[in-house]
Amino acid sequence: MTNKRRTRSSCTPETEQGTHLFDISGYSTYKGMGNNNFVTSNTFSVGGHDWYVRFYPDGYQVADDYQGVQSFISVYLVLLTKGAKVRASCDLSLVDHDTGLPSSVHWTQPRMFVHGEDSAFAPQIPLFKDCSELESSVFLRDDNLTIQCDVTVYKEPRVSTCEFYNQIEEPPSDITKKLGKLLETGEFSDVTFLVGGETFKAHRMVLAMQSPVFKAKLYGPMREATAKHVAIEDMEPAVFQALLHFIYTGSLPNTSVIWRDIDYDMVQHLLVAADRYSVDNLKLACESMLCKNLSIQSAVAMMTLAYQHNCYRLKDACFEFITGSSATYRAVVATQEFKDLKESRSPIIADILEDALERTSKIRRM
Repeated sequence: MTNKRRTRSSCTPETEQGTHLFDISGYSTYKGMGNNNFVTSNTFSVGGHDWYVRFYPDGYQVADDYQGVQSFISVYLVLLTKGAKVRASCDLSLVDHDTGLPSSVHWTQPRMFVHGEDSAFAPQIPLFKDCSELESSVFLRDDNLTIQCDVTVYKEPRVSTCEFYNQIEEPPSDITKKLGKLLETGEFSDVTFLVGGETFKAHRMVLAMQSPVFKAKLYGPMREATAKHVAIEDMEPAVFQALLHFIYTGSLPNTSVIWRDIDYDMVQHLLVAADRYSVDNLKLACESMLCKNLSIQSAVAMMTLAYQHNCYRLKDACFEFITGSSATYRAVVATQEFKDLKESRSPIIADILEDALERTSKIRRM
């Protein structure tokens, strides 16, 4: 019998983080410097590289046809180290003078910064904060403004040495399979849900472990805590069934239409259910699926859904899609869905969406 020698190694990400506070005293004295004129912070070092922050009090003009930039301030992180190529991310915030806490305005996801090229700057959009909004906010106090810049530098991963790998492998856990069987058979169930004329047997403890909302309903002072039959309003049976399956197994049913041929309407309803019962992993899974369906026609609906249910990742994905080019932006604004949103949906959501799209509608270049 031949013995096979097996070894194992691993890689672990190595990062270095740093925060720089750029205090701008006498904010009003810098107004009127003119478009594309800026002041800079002192140089600071993160990850062995030098950086500084640029502040444009009258905005930075990206392109000749860019309108309204003068009514915004522009803020950029700049890589200074000559010849450097650095993989990094940054979060640019304004500091609340009442609380002393930063409020993120723009986060740049991990990417390569190359000195001497357009990619040495972040973010790659010019409109940072509307001046009129800024000047009536908690971020400007006694004519003083503080910009916080959080930088994360991603270094080469740390690779471990080779180690002997035990050939006796641990068996995989089958707990989710057993829980799925428990849901399927209804054995030992202690609560029944009535949803759209259908009944679903379940187990209070399993639901309470996975959902703080179910925990409050089934073990708190609410009427459902003692009821054996609980009615669920405003939800389709198929959606509730998929919600229960995910709570028990951490996945959607393999036979579900959601996986065979994705029904994006169903996914949206499931996201709403996940948000309603605070099943965060399911909510994130739905966001991931919806991101794959972004198009000119669906972008407005997805953005609205993201705002309504605090789906930050989906919202970022919508911004990334819509602002990928000026042509995409113009096409989205021209859709009937966008016009209907302004006329028939919540005016607050419409205003937020329209303002956000206008701020980030141009091709991202310096």
